[in-house]
Amino acid sequence: MKKRPVAPLFFCFLLAASAVWGGQTTVRYWYHLDNPDNKYLEGIIKVFEEKNPDIKIQAELIPWNNYYDSLYTSIIGGNAPDAGEVKLMAMPQLVAMEALEPLDPYIAKWPAKDDILDDLWPKMVHADGKTYLLPLHYIVSYLYIRKDLFEKYDVKIPTNRDEFLAAAKALTRDTDGDGRIDLYGFGYRGGRAGQEHWGVFTLPNAKEMTSAQLRDPWTIDANKFVVDMFRVHKVMPPSAPNDAFIEIMGAFRAGLTAMTINHIGSMPQVVDALGDKASAVKVPLCGKNGEGWTNFGDEENAVFSASKNKEAAWKWISFLATGEYNKMWTDGSAQLPVTKSGSRAPVPERYKRFIDATIESLPFAYSLPLTPATQEFINNVWPMQMQRAMLGEIPPDDMLKAFDELFNQ
Repeated sequence: MKKRPVAPLFFCFLLAASAVWGGQTTVRYWYHLDNPDNKYLEGIIKVFEEKNPDIKIQAELIPWNNYYDSLYTSIIGGNAPDAGEVKLMAMPQLVAMEALEPLDPYIAKWPAKDDILDDLWPKMVHADGKTYLLPLHYIVSYLYIRKDLFEKYDVKIPTNRDEFLAAAKALTRDTDGDGRIDLYGFGYRGGRAGQEHWGVFTLPNAKEMTSAQLRDPWTIDANKFVVDMFRVHKVMPPSAPNDAFIEIMGAFRAGLTAMTINHIGSMPQVVDALGDKASAVKVPLCGKNGEGWTNFGDEENAVFSASKNKEAAWKWISFLATGEYNKMWTDGSAQLPVTKSGSRAPVPERYKRFIDATIESLPFAYSLPLTPATQEFINNVWPMQMQRAMLGEIPPDDMLKAFDELFNQ
């Protein structure tokens, strides 16, 4: 009788055991950070693994600029993580790919579900009536200002579109007298995810981005206003068409810009660099009749449908959304907690002005339309059209025509 080779059988056993070894189940978890040097997640993982010795968390930090490209590639290639961060805007496309596991059965049995902020649960539900995401943290974009420069040059904090342009002009200066501008009024994000800046001026009356809204003369004028701030008024740095998160916040901290738009996730670095020189206020209300729009920045966790460790993955993501552990996450990441208990916790005085700006902006904070087209809009269509308009390659109206074609035709 011929003996079967042992080595290949043993190798197959090793492959099958790779996710469960020594009595432990390994959960691959993907996440991204504004500050990649932040190590707070290590402490949270340590606490979780002490409480769940049968589960090991393999956390993989994915750069934000290509997070979703990497995620889609991993799903198509059959190498998706067990769980990972997913924004609301990505949910329609991921559901269409059948990549997300419905969480309703888990949530129904979860003891901490009633501690989640009531306003967040409806946002987690897809059009098919199923819940695919579990809240992790949220943020709202507001206006970062150099308070010291506003005071030095006697500039009024802007509350509407006209005041914003006046402030940006007054703060764009040659501060050392060498004949060159070295301070710009507005650090604009023309690169990826810059639709959060653009939307402040353009979307107050076009929140759903319907054809009628995008073709409305007011929206057309508002879009041209954004382009003119760069091309005509020159209140943005020359690099603005390509600037993304790192560039806008680096310029603000370095004193190259006096205003920019971002969220509380940048607060620790801003406070460390500038102290009381920096502050935050709600974005200007730029709508026809004083309406406002700012970005509701969400972050959720999902369990991916291809995972063979769904129960363990759920344990991990529900841990991150539970009371004190969600507070550990949000304290480390400088975001806002999604729990009622965490929201009641005291705030350090040095951060209070940034928290206040976030809360004051909530009444007009919105997400982009939750359609499969939104990811393409954010990743490719918006930055390409914005950059081309800022560089004078196309008229501003062509931007809106491209957006209308993407969302409505």
